[in-house]
Amino acid sequence: MGYSKEGEHAVRNLLNSYFWWSYERGSFHFDVLVTLILLFLFLSPRVIDFKDRPVETVALQSTEVLVKEAGEVNGDAQFVYQIRADMPGGPQVTQTEPERRDAILRVVEPISGAVTIQHDEPVLDSHGKVVAYNAWVVR
Repeated sequence: MGYSKEGEHAVRNLLNSYFWWSYERGSFHFDVLVTLILLFLFLSPRVIDFKDRPVETVALQSTEVLVKEAGEVNGDAQFVYQIRADMPGGPQVTQTEPERRDAILRVVEPISGAVTIQHDEPVLDSHGKVVAYNAWVVR
């Protein structure tokens, strides 16, 4: 079973016209192209892992502190305070754990009053550099 040159040429012309989108609006081939595009848009996120994840929000200014509600602990309100690592007087990478907790308290207590730190974690940028600290705080 061999293929004819005319058949090969017709298939090549068909694929070429699909690639260059040379069909008139409302024609069968135009509808096929639109359907293929819509199928890709709606079905590809279920099949292809595009590795898109929400971006971690970090305060823009070194003097800003982001506060997010984090539920309750034993009936007390819990919040996550995000403090930039370049904040003057704030937590630094070079500090020990107790020094970093004291620095977090120095930043948080003027905002919220007396609080208890549950735990804290560094926030890393895409290069693995510490840009901020998240502190889970109960008041």
